[in-house]
Amino acid sequence: MHTITTIIALLIVLGVVVFIHELGHFLAARWAGVRVDAFSIGFGPAIVKWSDKRGTIWKIACLPLGGYVSIYGQEDMFNRKKYNALPKDKKVGHYLSAPAWKQFIIIAAGVIMNFLLAWSIYSSIFMFKPRTVQLPVVGQVIRESVAFNAGVRSGDVIVQIDGAKITNWGELVIAKELAGSRPAHVTIARKDKIVEVALSPAERWGLVADGSKTEFRKKGFFGALYSGARETYYQSKTLLIVLKQIITGDRSSKQLGSFITIAQVSGKAMATGFFALMSIIALLSVNLGVINLLPLPVLDGGYLLILIIEGITRKKLGGKGMEIVIICGWVFLAFVFALTMWNDLARVFGL
Repeated sequence: MHTITTIIALLIVLGVVVFIHELGHFLAARWAGVRVDAFSIGFGPAIVKWSDKRGTIWKIACLPLGGYVSIYGQEDMFNRKKYNALPKDKKVGHYLSAPAWKQFIIIAAGVIMNFLLAWSIYSSIFMFKPRTVQLPVVGQVIRESVAFNAGVRSGDVIVQIDGAKITNWGELVIAKELAGSRPAHVTIARKDKIVEVALSPAERWGLVADGSKTEFRKKGFFGALYSGARETYYQSKTLLIVLKQIITGDRSSKQLGSFITIAQVSGKAMATGFFALMSIIALLSVNLGVINLLPLPVLDGGYLLILIIEGITRKKLGGKGMEIVIICGWVFLAFVFALTMWNDLARVFGL
């Protein structure tokens, strides 16, 4: 039953996030007058498929670990000669028939929809799920710990870590993780004065929360919208910092996970309840949006960068050089996929 729940949760989470992302591309293409040949949830042979009035083939494929939208002529974006050689009737609805600014919107629409999805989910959670929040008040400092040696005391209120405002204990834990292998600069409110301390990297700082210091928080409509936007921004920033730390070696690449990790986390969230599952959908949607914005070939961010370069230089990029760049992009993605799969298999089987 646990395995079935995990699989169902994975299909729900990936299905929603991928569908919303591809729906963004689809709606933008339709708006721009560009033909959409296919809309697929998953890869491989179709389990179910049908066509709409405009000729778009909709399908659900047998491998539901992603999806795509097939936009007519998008593969010709680096082959203008092929496009120019087409007869006039074949250029109708072609991707390259749309002006560059509309092409930009078509490509950007996927990640925009991901951020909007995350924002709407986080806002709804803040609005409809009142919660008891553990305030960032220190109840105990373990002797001879990092915090103890830095002079942190029981009763201190953590107000900032590395310039980021701390409003609850969960944000404190995240901020500690983001500090990675460098000392964290912590601002403390102690009675009527402000104290600054530096906490060195360690598995634990030695801080225990004051369990009696909690707050019941419920957001109104506009407060929920603001908090949802703040959470979306915070999660995006967190992912970028983590990626930067992995690249610089401050954080191990072993922390990267594949769809196996997503399945396990989704399964646990589904077992916990509706709001937990929605939080995972929002988090994955943010991650997909941020990763797709990275300026790498074959990702949306890479194509957006190309359009920007073409707009500045007034020259169309293409030729063998561009083909090599795209191939390198696919090779890099294959490497990342293999790395994340190995990390998960090593963790599951203890390799």
